[in-house]
Amino acid sequence: MTDAATRADDYPSRVSGDPARSTRLDPVVHGSPGDGPLSPGALASFERDGFLVCEELLDPDEAASLLADVRRLTTDPGVAASERSIVEPNGGAVRSIFDVHRRDPSFVALAVDPRLLGIARQLMGSDVYVHQSRVNLKPGFRGQEFYWHSDFETWHVEDGMPRMRAVSCSVLLTENHAWNGPLMLIAGSHRWYVACVGETPDDHYQQSLRKQEYGVPDDASLTRLTEEGSIEVPTGAPGSVVFFDCNVMHGSNGNITPHPRSNAFFVYNSVENALVEPFGGRAPRPEFVASRDFSPVASGGGR
Repeated sequence: MTDAATRADDYPSRVSGDPARSTRLDPVVHGSPGDGPLSPGALASFERDGFLVCEELLDPDEAASLLADVRRLTTDPGVAASERSIVEPNGGAVRSIFDVHRRDPSFVALAVDPRLLGIARQLMGSDVYVHQSRVNLKPGFRGQEFYWHSDFETWHVEDGMPRMRAVSCSVLLTENHAWNGPLMLIAGSHRWYVACVGETPDDHYQQSLRKQEYGVPDDASLTRLTEEGSIEVPTGAPGSVVFFDCNVMHGSNGNITPHPRSNAFFVYNSVENALVEPFGGRAPRPEFVASRDFSPVASGGGR
């Protein structure tokens, strides 16, 4: 790997006492209309906003089956005790289970589903591999918030992702209402890179996956992004899928309603954007958080 002390870094962060904002240097959409299922209008929408909602891309029965698998996993004591499982900061409820695309048959199949892969490949303009996978749960009444952040800032600093050429895919397994802590995104924020303050501690992932404290943007930058864009809340029925750019600013409120929220989450990174040594100068995060198997995902037959 390249020596972190001598290589150029187009997206420095956590190296200064002052926050900074710079223009994105990478394309948003790398493919073309003929490269996959998305229309020119859908590609233009993703380019403009940084995200795209595909309503009921999976049918309701598929989503219900996957939700049953999530419940099975979260009630398995071995899974709950694993280092791959993250619990709520205020209690023992499971918040996320990582690396599901390698370990559970249902999510192995979902990760290679051509309905997801076709869109990811078209947006990235190349073959892709799974950088990260997990199932996310936000229980009713006490599901905690997750503060605003750009995934790319973390993946660049802590994992060594060189460029903004990855897309996240959130598969809704429960109804996402405006009131049960759904994903929120700042439309248009992906066009800017916000450098954060604070030096990253060793083994930061152990805390950041429960509550983000480093790699958090400053209030002034967030205010400016929302003034220039808008906060959007993509609600939808089970089986809907939200694709969003790796650099779009996003977060979620807490869930104080009786209605839990669950989704399956995959990050598809271009095989031409494989990880290098982390730009933050720390050891790479574990394989179950940031994969270093860059083998292209081969399409399966769907579920």
